Amino acid sequence: MTETNHRWAVLRRDGAALVVGPGAPDGLPAVLHWGADLGELSDETLEALRLAAAPAVPHSSIDVPRWLSLAPGQDDSWEGTPALALHRNGRGIHPRWTRVRLAQDDCGHATVTAADALNGLSWRMDLELAVGGILRVRQTVTNTLPGQEALTLDGAQILLPLPDTATEVLDTTGRHCREHTPQRRAFGHGTTLRASRRGRTGHDATLLLFAGSAGFGFRSGEVWGVHVAWSGNHAHFAERLPERAGQSSAVIGGGELLAAGEIVLAADESYTSPWVSFVYSGCGLDGAAAAMHRWLRERPGHPRSARPLVVNTWEGVYFDHDLSRLLRLADAAAKVGAERFVLDDGWFRNRRDDRAGLGDWTIDPEVWPSGLAPLFDHVRALGMEPGLWVEPEMANPDSDLVREHPDWFLAPADRLPASWRYQHVLDLSRPEVYDYLVASLDAVITAERPGYLKWDHNRDVIAALSRDGHAGVHRQTDALYRLLDDLRARHPGLEIESCASGGARVDLGILEHTDRVWASDTNDPLERQRLQRWTAQLIPPELLGAHVGPAISHTTGRYATLQFRCLTALFGHAGMELDLSGLEETELEQLARWALRYKEFRGLIHTGTMVRSDHPDPSVWVHGAVSAERDEAVFAVVKMDTSAEDRSDRIRLPGLDATRTYRVSLVPELTDAGHSVAPPQWILDGGQLVAPGAVLAHAGFAIPVLYPQTGMLLHVRAIEADVR
Repeated sequence: MTETNHRWAVLRRDGAALVVGPGAPDGLPAVLHWGADLGELSDETLEALRLAAAPAVPHSSIDVPRWLSLAPGQDDSWEGTPALALHRNGRGIHPRWTRVRLAQDDCGHATVTAADALNGLSWRMDLELAVGGILRVRQTVTNTLPGQEALTLDGAQILLPLPDTATEVLDTTGRHCREHTPQRRAFGHGTTLRASRRGRTGHDATLLLFAGSAGFGFRSGEVWGVHVAWSGNHAHFAERLPERAGQSSAVIGGGELLAAGEIVLAADESYTSPWVSFVYSGCGLDGAAAAMHRWLRERPGHPRSARPLVVNTWEGVYFDHDLSRLLRLADAAAKVGAERFVLDDGWFRNRRDDRAGLGDWTIDPEVWPSGLAPLFDHVRALGMEPGLWVEPEMANPDSDLVREHPDWFLAPADRLPASWRYQHVLDLSRPEVYDYLVASLDAVITAERPGYLKWDHNRDVIAALSRDGHAGVHRQTDALYRLLDDLRARHPGLEIESCASGGARVDLGILEHTDRVWASDTNDPLERQRLQRWTAQLIPPELLGAHVGPAISHTTGRYATLQFRCLTALFGHAGMELDLSGLEETELEQLARWALRYKEFRGLIHTGTMVRSDHPDPSVWVHGAVSAERDEAVFAVVKMDTSAEDRSDRIRLPGLDATRTYRVSLVPELTDAGHSVAPPQWILDGGQLVAPGAVLAHAGFAIPVLYPQTGMLLHVRAIEADVR
């Protein structure tokens, strides 16, 4: 890899491009273009691009053109959110950078470095245009002032310009058991800020904040999105000012949200921000999702093996850890085709409910006098891999750990924050706490040999001050990442799920250290359809845990058919979370047939391109996965609610090759018959339809009249693939 100094940096990949070049004469470089690939650019074209971006100077303004630099602030006349907020003992700093150097290598990376000798600063920005056209950016600030005067960093944000055509903003919000709910609004003057001070990503966190062209949808419009890859406090924002700065009057960005005094740098110390990922799509939200999924799948640590069908014991037995009952549950799990059996909360000392025992990471001798071996050996003999639930970052006050070490909480010496689920947060940044957790978890994993940990985190980290009174979320998050990496290094092949009372820690930061996320604590399939649809905007299905729960959801009280529960769970890393041993034989047979279909289709769903249809009837949702060769696909058609019409409009199957002819087949185990007096003719003729991809994608075809909370599964294969 070679790196040379440049006047320009031009990064191009997979339909996206970033152009960085001269901005203000005495400032940092500016982003002159981020969006669609512009093709090969000569020096003359680059100069023309810069000239075209240079704005006029209006009345009542600074006397020279405004430029939006890579790290804008008030010293270069940016009056929006600054990239850096710095001070020394209360004396504000507006950096004036010199010795600016822009370099680009031949592998899609660019770096910008600069110094401010007067204020004792050096600065670096790393920019990487990765597979899928994902742009990853981070910045590093170093205190270069000799002596004892520290540098306090109050904020470090990454900002990129948006074009005037970005007129709408979309993000997600949520709560426990209703995560990742979309919300959309006009993008006018001012700041759309999504800030999380929860000490974890948060149930209400926006996975990606998007700005886009008017009316953008799943398959149409231009969108520009941002995601902060960090599991602590963070901010995402889109901002538009009345003043134009260079090429834009609007920005999109984000970064870690720092508490007062959280980052204080002594001489020669540095702060490096989390990676902030930006995505551009010229074909709507599906294009952005495909880019994110492709990037994630190219990571060296991305799971490569088939994602095993899971049984989790939580909604089957809760805290009732009776060996004979669990053995019956394991037998039933193996009978229906499960491949992983996860023992959830309740296995460790004094843990009969959620009010005691958390933090005491040894097997409860009263419940498990011979350890977990009688269950785990039986699970292995049935051909399944055992897994185990843990929540290492927390402790109940009613625990042996806290009775022995009452000062180990992430809290000042004089008080505790409010309790949450009868537990408090341990300070992982303290060496003695970290060492205890490594040693105790390592001992359990070594002795019981689970291949999988469900790693939970059941509360927000509020009022997060360490014992000496300093803000603690940044250090806590860093320590968590180290703890996960330490355990995985000690136990190669161990897989870890990020669960945080459901989907409160779903981000690209935690996925650098774990193997899947638990999207929500609700297994109600109607809620799951909504939240999986939007969680998958960031997370590909193979990393998204999706389970078949009981007929009546314990989180909503709503009844759902087994067919609808199975259809919903199919489009993720599928599993079951109910008392299988209490089901009727016909239900077990239905689950066994579904398990076979999951194993048949998981390779397609977990490697294919996710597609979602912009159907005109809001009660009908169509989503699927199309193979890379576009010779095979699987689609779910879901009826979410009643419709204003007596029957739905024809459905369309996006993502297929318009020039190929396909055979569309119903998958009977996962298809509701509907309640039509007569179904469409193609179903009467045998449940198969042969049509060109252009017809299926643009003209569509009729479906039965479906009741709400039912659906259909369609398997699509190119005719030549059938012949092969």
